[in-house]
Amino acid sequence: MSEDVYHRLAKVLDTLPNGFPTTESGVEIKLLRKVFTPEEADLFCDLRLTPETAEQIAARAGRPLEGLEERLKNMSARGEVRGMPVQGKLHFAMLPWILGIYEYQLGRLDREFALLNDEYHPVFIRQFFETKPQLMQVLPVERDLPNTAEIMPYERVSNIIDKGKSFSVGECICRKEQRILGKGCDKPLEACMAVSPVAGTFEASGRGRVVSQEEAYELLKSFEEAGLVHQASNTRTGQFYICNCCGCCCGVLDGYNKLGITDSSNSAYYAEIDPDLCTACGTCADERCQVRAIEEGDAAYRVIQERCIGCGLCVSTCPGEAIRLVRKPDDKIATPPETQAEWNELRGRIRGVDFSQYK
Repeated sequence: MSEDVYHRLAKVLDTLPNGFPTTESGVEIKLLRKVFTPEEADLFCDLRLTPETAEQIAARAGRPLEGLEERLKNMSARGEVRGMPVQGKLHFAMLPWILGIYEYQLGRLDREFALLNDEYHPVFIRQFFETKPQLMQVLPVERDLPNTAEIMPYERVSNIIDKGKSFSVGECICRKEQRILGKGCDKPLEACMAVSPVAGTFEASGRGRVVSQEEAYELLKSFEEAGLVHQASNTRTGQFYICNCCGCCCGVLDGYNKLGITDSSNSAYYAEIDPDLCTACGTCADERCQVRAIEEGDAAYRVIQERCIGCGLCVSTCPGEAIRLVRKPDDKIATPPETQAEWNELRGRIRGVDFSQYK
């Protein structure tokens, strides 16, 4: 059963809107074997994206109830499923590979897992980008936004913090993985922020360091100073995380750099350099831009607009104040889906996958 159940699990994950593509080498099956026991893989396939109690799962899937909740709690602790209390009762749901199972393997990350994922990443990231809507959107450095009424609430990173009541910050698995492999950078490791609209969400989760709202704001400033790009879910509401990413480690930004992918950040902005003000110091290109979107010209630097992700990291550190963020024309801005459920429906439809049995 063990080999068949891993292929079944891989098919289930690829049926979800986020995707989990197959490879010629079968490295994705090795990853699943690393994370799940055969029994856990089999149980995962009986879950849904909608959280359910152990009693509901047992009745629907025809599984024995005895011991089921304990097994699901263990899987939740191992980052294999989502477990959460709802009105005092534990509920469980399946997770996609990204964002989901992969990120929750932080506590179990070792060199073997890092090597397997490093091999799988080029295949996964191509599927990640080839279908819209994108999973994440870039949120600019807010103080660099133009002072106009056009800015939408979901384009402001502060909007996520403002609406939150619980906050935690944890290590970036991408950066940690690259360090294990002897690559990457020395940018802050503790840079992944989770936000919840419910007070006390992270106190007993065992993942990340609980911080206050004020500390969350200060952390965002420190990430900007370190040259990290803010990325959040590509929705207008319900954003629950802020990734703070570098171009050498982040799976998404690294995809731009290595695969030459353009126009996939879903940002409403791009940077523009005034050649008359540019002092040609090179700070923007050499130290701030994470996606190689700025190049040296004859007398000034210039932005490669189709590569720019509109993060704004280059703006505030320009000594000549030569760079500004410009809003794209309306027909070049892709409005994100309202909710994660709408994102799932749209992405599933465009990918041509029927995930109705897993809703």
